[in-house]
Amino acid sequence: MNSPSARPLIWGPLPVTVVILAVMAGVAVISLGAGAQPIPVSDVISVLARPDDSLASIILWKLRLPRICIAILAGAALAASGFVLQSVTRNPLASPSLTGVTAGASLFIVACIVLFPSVSPLFYPVVGFAGGAVAALITLALCGKGGRSPMRLALAGVTVSFLAAALTTLLMLESGSQSGTLFFWLSGGLQGRSWNHFWMLMPWGVGGILGVLCCLRPMILMSLGDDAAQAMGAHVGLWRYLLVGLSVCLAGAVVSVAGPIGFIGLCIPHLARLMVPNNVLLSLIMAMALGACLLLGADLLARSLAPPRELPVGVLTALIGGPVLIALIYRQAR
Repeated sequence: MNSPSARPLIWGPLPVTVVILAVMAGVAVISLGAGAQPIPVSDVISVLARPDDSLASIILWKLRLPRICIAILAGAALAASGFVLQSVTRNPLASPSLTGVTAGASLFIVACIVLFPSVSPLFYPVVGFAGGAVAALITLALCGKGGRSPMRLALAGVTVSFLAAALTTLLMLESGSQSGTLFFWLSGGLQGRSWNHFWMLMPWGVGGILGVLCCLRPMILMSLGDDAAQAMGAHVGLWRYLLVGLSVCLAGAVVSVAGPIGFIGLCIPHLARLMVPNNVLLSLIMAMALGACLLLGADLLARSLAPPRELPVGVLTALIGGPVLIALIYRQAR
């Protein structure tokens, strides 16, 4: 008789990923029908198969479907951004929000909206990337040689984030009639997002994810340590800045479209590594699938809890991701 420890694993990485993608598809179908104007699932399927001029078709194709696509791509991008930062710095607290990237991107975009209102929104991802890059460089400079210390990274990131948040608040005081819109945007949300926002996010999100996949081998080497990476022929300094740049690109693009959304880049990579512990590629794919599923579910709750009003998605991701992160910390402490 085989002992329990000798039994083969039934659930491997691929089946778990398939299950998560199936759950995400189910949540997407529910999201298409849920909202201030409920649409039965049967009508959702028929309208998606054959678009027409009915009210249901307009709601699905012009209002709900683009924001669902944005939620999936943005969630995957945030999870990939956090995964890369944690792998490169070998720091479990590294994430777009805790390194100041999200706050820096938000500051630059708000400054662009308030001070240069004639700038096209198509340039907001570039502005967000610039702000996130400046914040990331300041955070890493403050960390110094102790950049791999979770405490030093957290203190430096919180300092940069507080400074960026203070400057953002100062700009909002000068925004006049735009202050209400900016306040809701700074809470993170997908309200009013259209296909134009999706096409604005897609080249940056897809390009950043493909760039991360192309740099997978150097990322694996750097996760083993600088000495080991150099011994295997990797240029540590060059690859570190390149990978951090890709992470900032992903986070800045999401901020430009959906506002600052936290916790996805922090807790999802840990959960993915817990589910797929010894395979970086599958862990990255798992993280992106989980991130997309979490943001999609948070957007569904934001539209469904208090219709016709919508709650900020960033608040819901914090409420969902916070307990998950606490559970992971408790599990590691045990």
